[in-house]
Amino acid sequence: MGDIFDTSHVIVAKVGSSTLIGPDGGVDEAFVGSLVDQMAQLVHEGYHPILVTSGAVAAGFRHLGLHARPDDIPTLQACASAGQATLTEVYAEAFRRHDIAVGQVLLSRRDLADRQTYLNARNTLGRLLALGAVPVVNENDTVSVAEFTFGDNDTLGAIVATIVNASLYVILSDVNGLYKTNPALDPAARIVDTLDAITPEVEAMAGDAGSVMGTGGMRTKLRAGRITLAAKIPMVICKGRQEGALVRAAHSERVGTRIEAAPAARHEGARKLWLATAELPQGSIVLDGGAVHAVLHEGASVLPVGIREVKGDFSKQSVVDVQSLDGTLIGRGVVRYPADELRRYRGLRLDVIGRFVSDKAGWPAIHRDDLLVF
Repeated sequence: MGDIFDTSHVIVAKVGSSTLIGPDGGVDEAFVGSLVDQMAQLVHEGYHPILVTSGAVAAGFRHLGLHARPDDIPTLQACASAGQATLTEVYAEAFRRHDIAVGQVLLSRRDLADRQTYLNARNTLGRLLALGAVPVVNENDTVSVAEFTFGDNDTLGAIVATIVNASLYVILSDVNGLYKTNPALDPAARIVDTLDAITPEVEAMAGDAGSVMGTGGMRTKLRAGRITLAAKIPMVICKGRQEGALVRAAHSERVGTRIEAAPAARHEGARKLWLATAELPQGSIVLDGGAVHAVLHEGASVLPVGIREVKGDFSKQSVVDVQSLDGTLIGRGVVRYPADELRRYRGLRLDVIGRFVSDKAGWPAIHRDDLLVF
């Protein structure tokens, strides 16, 4: 993609359903017009914007004559199909006023889990940008099944940002950013201006599942932040309906919460980012404190001796989460043992394993080259 244009000016913006859909349950075309005006301004300033949009189901169920959001998969997929057509038409008309073409790109996790399809998606996005079009990306809900969904478009947007090596990822949300305390309970709650890491303390600020800022809200945005931190792509969480929010974020003005890796942080390679973001983890490995320190601060591989628990039933070469004892996600990687063997070998040094299984001598559980550390 770098041969086509300067990726330092690629900006990925994600807009959620709660921001996109108006009080009447339909697409808020006035907001879309304002958002597109901002993206058009960025185009004229030399940026290459990509829009990741939610709202297909919300836009589709009324279009099909339904009075409430359905809860069965086939009807949801039908609504997504109708809604994607509606959304694309609304966006295309808004961009047409600026003489800017759009290209619809529908992705599923199954698509991106295949390395070749992942590269094809990157090439398609790159070519659209090179031709002066704005890609409009959404999850392909019409064919996705539960085990292959992204779960939220915050994550999809972060993956798209890594695919194109964007210079910035902006989540246009219905909240102003990450609060230090719950604003619903604390009227004096303050916004966290900047973050350079997602720590357990930061996760605690996002609230527990079921809270105002719980699962489906700020937690998914912090999960996206882990991805962009690994890729060294700055990410901004801000209120989408705030005037000029996208342009202000692109101009590095203070708006919302900015998550950005420290200058000295390592930029992980494209293969690691693909493994850790596109693939679905098949299980998890829990490390003791010494192993966590070695992985985080010494560049170590994950060794069987430091494993305290193995969760799930995975095979060799599966992608698994790597966690600390308190449940913090510290990384994701490709495991070299199936789960049953790793349960037998956990807590053992490599030389001990090698005495009994010579062909496993020297095998880490996850080699550093196959491990993305968040």
